[in-house]
Amino acid sequence: MIQTILFWVFGAVAVGAAWMMITRKNPVYSALFLVLCFASLAGLYVLLSSPLLAVLEVAVYAGAIMVLFLFVIMLLAGEQRELATVDPLPVVRYLGVFLSLAVLMMLSVVIWRSPINGVPGTLDTNTQITQNTELMGQALYSTFILPFEVISLLLLVAVVGVVTLAKRRVD
Repeated sequence: MIQTILFWVFGAVAVGAAWMMITRKNPVYSALFLVLCFASLAGLYVLLSSPLLAVLEVAVYAGAIMVLFLFVIMLLAGEQRELATVDPLPVVRYLGVFLSLAVLMMLSVVIWRSPINGVPGTLDTNTQITQNTELMGQALYSTFILPFEVISLLLLVAVVGVVTLAKRRVD
């Protein structure tokens, strides 16, 4: 019973923080709401009996990646920019609202038809946390090694791109 209540609380906070993140005009506030979203996702990982993922979520995403995001925001948005009074692409705004409502309706249908307890997993409930961590490490460095390396290269390219843009702006 308490897990169900915590699930709905963490889920509501994650969705609310994600909504606030994309609706804020100040990028620093958006980044802080993203940190709140990461923290609520870590709470959901704890409810799924995966404390390793919860710790990694907080340490890697809410810690390291968000520091990088804030650094990029501060580096690239040094001066305060004036917001345009006229919307340059009003059609895109209406298309975005329409697509968002369509996705919301599809998600509500999926949630409405899904069982309340969720889909049962394949992990044995008697599995110890150390075995869970070991299995995750083995899967990460054997089965999922290519996506792992692609993500690291993607982050490296992003950092090089930001430095290049910042250097061009200073010059």
